[in-house]
Amino acid sequence: MRINLHIERLVLDGVSLERRQQARLIATIESEIGRLLVSQGVGSVGQSSRHVRALKGPTISIGNDSGPRELGLQISRSVCGGMSRG
Repeated sequence: MRINLHIERLVLDGVSLERRQQARLIATIESEIGRLLVSQGVGSVGQSSRHVRALKGPTISIGNDSGPRELGLQISRSVCGGMSRG
């Protein structure tokens, strides 16, 4: 089975990251979404091919000490949660 997921735009209001941190955030999101899709099964997000114009996942809470990795993990869980509801 092949899954193609393209996130065109991710809006993070009130979050400021340096380029190095942005790269870590992106890498974390990519790997965690892949891990979640494998561990939860594709059935949890729908097996048919579909295009979703916008997806709103569950709200996440971040603290002042949240780094790009923790933020990426929370974003990934929110995205997968939104897909399973979609």
